[in-house]
Amino acid sequence: MTTMDQRPPSPRTLIDELEGHLLIEATKAEGRTEAARFTHSLACLTDTQREEVEERFADSYLALTRRSWERTARRGRELRAEYEARYRALRRRLCVVFLLGAAFALVAFVSVSRR
Repeated sequence: MTTMDQRPPSPRTLIDELEGHLLIEATKAEGRTEAARFTHSLACLTDTQREEVEERFADSYLALTRRSWERTARRGRELRAEYEARYRALRRRLCVVFLLGAAFALVAFVSVSRR
């Protein structure tokens, strides 16, 4: 929280942050599990080497997962922008059709009432 903004974070923000931390921790655990599984098959490694390989593998796993999340989030933002643009265009068309229909109905009403 900044000194200029004294409002506490919203509950939704706190929940989102908590979910993010939990997701990262779960991914780290998955990375460690996969690293251990990978190094288990490498009997030639010493314990020190095994720990180093596991650490690098887990770090790479987390980095790869993070890049995947970032691509997914970026694509989600792109799709949202595309759909919002289409929605605005459809809404404009609907308004134009409605206005033209209303104008036509008014013209028809006026022409019928003058007879």
